[in-house]
Amino acid sequence: MKKLLAPLAMIGLLVSCGGDDSDVASTEAPTTEAPADESMTSEAPAEEAQDIVAIASANEDFSTLVAAVAAAGLVETLQGEGPFTVFAPTNEAFAALPAGLVDKLLLPENKEVLVKILTYHVVSGAVMAADVAAGEVPSVEGQNITVTTEGGVMVNNANVVATDIVASNGVIHVIDAVILPPDVDPSAL
Repeated sequence: MKKLLAPLAMIGLLVSCGGDDSDVASTEAPTTEAPADESMTSEAPAEEAQDIVAIASANEDFSTLVAAVAAAGLVETLQGEGPFTVFAPTNEAFAALPAGLVDKLLLPENKEVLVKILTYHVVSGAVMAADVAAGEVPSVEGQNITVTTEGGVMVNNANVVATDIVASNGVIHVIDAVILPPDVDPSAL
């Protein structure tokens, strides 16, 4: 069960989508219609599609995320069958966290908190940008994330900057901030 909750630590959601916040998301994860940032896509042909971890590992903008996924022990989970929708923060997003926080999260004694944060970035199912709707969506971690679509797509406080990076076991949407579950206090680490 823990492995099923693990799929997150990687990847992000969507870009500019018009709409209003009165739309309610179904049990499916949110998405929005927008072109993916060409520099962030790593879509392989269907017969050779790579899993979420392989795609993230091949993109230098996700090296911090990949290191976090490994430290959390979530690699096998995110290589699993899925499907998963991962809202993947970039290295720049991790760098915006308080000084020293990433290093603390990567310590073995903080693995539980790291897993919680990473799985908060993952939603069950493969939700493409064209299918996104505003509303509350349950993360694999267990708590809801909030998707808004007015003025562009946001997941909690993070902007979706690239969408629909298709993997063999789901989809990655790139976000510009690390989203933290409401019950995680970074200053307590």
